[in-house]
Amino acid sequence: TFTRAQTGLKDLKDPSKLSAWIFRIAHNLCQDHFRDRKRRLDKEQEVEERAVRQEKASAQDILESHQMGKCVRDMTELLPQSERTVLILFDVIELTNAEISEILGITVQNVKVRLHRARKRLKKILEKNCDFEVDSRNILTCEPKMDRSKCAC
Repeated sequence: TFTRAQTGLKDLKDPSKLSAWIFRIAHNLCQDHFRDRKRRLDKEQEVEERAVRQEKASAQDILESHQMGKCVRDMTELLPQSERTVLILFDVIELTNAEISEILGITVQNVKVRLHRARKRLKKILEKNCDFEVDSRNILTCEPKMDRSKCAC
């Protein structure tokens, strides 16, 4: 809220209404948060329903998919904060480059650079810590390399 207020302070027309203006920014950010959260939950529910409807999907397939996701989430934690933030905002929350730019107060080009670097670094981290292969069912699987604590694949 305060970052957004500081960024827009020059646009404040009536300084006597500063408090109300800041509360309005906070209110709008909360509305955005809950709207995005509902959207994410709806997407997650849709994905879950799709998974249940798939007759061919076995419990093992779903478990392996969850384990792969956990591995990638765990490895994402090894990224620098600035890269991890952009990666999550873009790939998980599905914000646009422009929205991320506005939230973080950086240029759209800088968002693109950080996203590219984050993906490149995450690929190296995954290659270093996990062995990937396609099993007999044509499903991508992951086996941790030496240190099981780093990759719960």
